[in-house]
Amino acid sequence: MKLLVTGGAGFIGSNFIHYWLDKYRNDEIINLDLLTYAGNLDNLEDIKNNPRYQFVQGDINNFEQVAPLLKGVDLIVHFAAESHVDRSILDSGAFIKTNVEGTRILLEAARLNGNIRFHHISTDEVYGSLALGDARFNERTPYDPRSPYSASKASSDHLVRAYFHTYNLPITISNCSNNYGPYQYPEKLIPLFITNLLMGKRVPVYGKGANIRDWIHVNDHNKGVDLIIKQGKIGQTYCLGGDSEVTNLEITKKILALLGKDESQIEYVSDRLGHDLRYGIDFSKAKNELGFKPEYTLDIGLEETVNWYKDKQSWWKKLKK
Repeated sequence: MKLLVTGGAGFIGSNFIHYWLDKYRNDEIINLDLLTYAGNLDNLEDIKNNPRYQFVQGDINNFEQVAPLLKGVDLIVHFAAESHVDRSILDSGAFIKTNVEGTRILLEAARLNGNIRFHHISTDEVYGSLALGDARFNERTPYDPRSPYSASKASSDHLVRAYFHTYNLPITISNCSNNYGPYQYPEKLIPLFITNLLMGKRVPVYGKGANIRDWIHVNDHNKGVDLIIKQGKIGQTYCLGGDSEVTNLEITKKILALLGKDESQIEYVSDRLGHDLRYGIDFSKAKNELGFKPEYTLDIGLEETVNWYKDKQSWWKKLKK
């Protein structure tokens, strides 16, 4: 197959490209990325000369640029998105432009170029916030986004489904829980805390650290996406989770322990506006239909991730500046 991967210089997208090229040795990938602050070609330095890989710097909002890239493409895997909640609270404009209008343009280009198979990467945040005793999110959970970021992703999900129902575009959607692993930009919780501690800085924990997230290793996420692409039912949504719900304070303590630090390194800060209490994913559908099951436990994945950031300080120190 020939794939167009959007946002392939970002965290999850670059890991996906490595995964796919290694597993499917006859496939080709075009990586379309605008290289905003979170896009980093260093993530793909080791494959830049691979004859099955091509990088194109470009904007998914530019139809005239996107459409010609789709010649001969069999599959679009759409990762490109503004994704940091705190940034969306400060300025929502870029999130609407990229996540909503950018997705619409990609869908339209796919439709006009022969109804190309389209897989859309989304988030569990579109479902809102769970109380402590609530059942986990699943594919039937009503949408209830609570930040400009999650609202923009919910909008893009609805657009993708609309193109399936209106134009019969062959789509699938995955809604995943919080990812972690190599190449994650150090504004997100896990790499921020690891890199701060390696630099001798304290780690900022919102409120009392009671908010709960379900963590999935990026490799498990991409294996789930692979299963959906290969075996998923067209027009369907699949939730992908890591079966690893912990509070922010708990994961902070795990990181501190792995780096030999104590709780004096924690700095409790004012809580995020509209901070969702809990996310949790019920991935029974993906498990039963596709055989999906996360392979990483949080403790093993977190230890590997800490070691990666310890070994790759030249990668992240220039980003921290």
